[in-house]
Amino acid sequence: MAHEVWVVDDDDSIRWVLEQALRQEGLDIRSFSNADDAMQALSRSQPDALLTDIRMPGLDGLEMMERVHQLAPQLPVIVMTAHTDLDSAVSAYHRGAFEYLPKPFDIDETLTTVRRALESRAPAEAPKTTAGGGFIGNARAMQEVFRLIGRLSKSELSVLITGETGTGKEVIARTLHETSPRADGPFVAINTAAIPAELLESELFGHEKGAFTGAQAARAGRFEQAHGGTLFLDEIGDMPASMQTRLLRVLAQGEFFRVGGHRMISVDVRILAATHQDLEAKVRKGEFREDLYHRLNVVKIHVPPLRERTEDIPALVEHFLQRAAEDTGLEQKWISPEALDALAVYPWPGNVRELENFCQRMTVMAPGDAIQFSDLPEEMTGRVQADGQEQAWENHLRQWVAEQLRKGVPELAQVVTQRVEAILIREALHATGGRKRDAAERLGWGRNTLTRKLGLVGEPAGK
Repeated sequence: MAHEVWVVDDDDSIRWVLEQALRQEGLDIRSFSNADDAMQALSRSQPDALLTDIRMPGLDGLEMMERVHQLAPQLPVIVMTAHTDLDSAVSAYHRGAFEYLPKPFDIDETLTTVRRALESRAPAEAPKTTAGGGFIGNARAMQEVFRLIGRLSKSELSVLITGETGTGKEVIARTLHETSPRADGPFVAINTAAIPAELLESELFGHEKGAFTGAQAARAGRFEQAHGGTLFLDEIGDMPASMQTRLLRVLAQGEFFRVGGHRMISVDVRILAATHQDLEAKVRKGEFREDLYHRLNVVKIHVPPLRERTEDIPALVEHFLQRAAEDTGLEQKWISPEALDALAVYPWPGNVRELENFCQRMTVMAPGDAIQFSDLPEEMTGRVQADGQEQAWENHLRQWVAEQLRKGVPELAQVVTQRVEAILIREALHATGGRKRDAAERLGWGRNTLTRKLGLVGEPAGK
């Protein structure tokens, strides 16, 4: 007997695409345009797996998942959403989702996920209140970050977070803490690169009165402050070698002495660490202890730089402009398409943090309701004027393709290819005064190829 899979989504095109793909896998499919109808059907029968959108009119996907697990605790639920933010991912996993799929989704990946769900029939776990970090990202690399955070949300494993400065590593660390079993405990952060080496030991482990000049009273260090919770060691790659040795001993034994102390102190702390450096390279050079690296790197989360996920910039800008308006009490600004194109070309050396600062500055400094190209600093406008036009159209194309995939447009590659070739032919003929031979040469085609394509795209024959 074929497995039965239900699809719940208010988008007709999404349901159609999934129906076709899943039926080709030999599965029985039943589709619903809203969660209420699906819940009524669930009271009479149950599928083997269920795919649901999150945000729909009426009952949303997360609320539906909670009710599904009350009626059918063994039923694997795969959550789909075009609202690709960290809150959605973590909420989905916390409420018992089998998997989280961002839209536009890859059909092969979706089919693989459905097969795993049908094979597993794993019991759903109890829902848990969650908090998100405000992360937004439609880029595939960010979606993988969201999935890792979601899967780690019920664990206490050590995590190494890597990425350039300004990518949001501490936000991820806070989210891992707030969604863990230690959420009720303290979250203590320390930037090991910002503290002089001679003071770092005291900062981490505390000191007794009189331990050194100026120690007029005993003081608990960050490990003691984080007892029962999470200690976040930022920029761990800059930690001196002597401190690496002592840190390793504490992580292995959970015990240490304060500076100048004689009483052993035991702590129960989860360690999260972050670095912008290549720790593996530092290990090879002998600049970082290999055993400490492996103890910290139980799970690694790499946060991509903003320049590698420029498709996320429009959503991030809207988010940060809204936050800036709330913080300043001013009206929320919007950004013109020309200015947004410039932001997509700019390399963002400071990453998301720089983008947030930019939005705060523009909220206060931009004279009108809209942030115009002329309002941008020279380092952004100059790059656009130099080479931004080519990158801008690529960014527009990327956004348009993502939207068509989200809508489930069939045979998209053929549609895009025909439209692009029509533009190429039209402009080449215009540039050559309608001479087909010259136009074909300019395009790098043979004349026969151009003639054939003219018929496909419906262009005039030319000369």
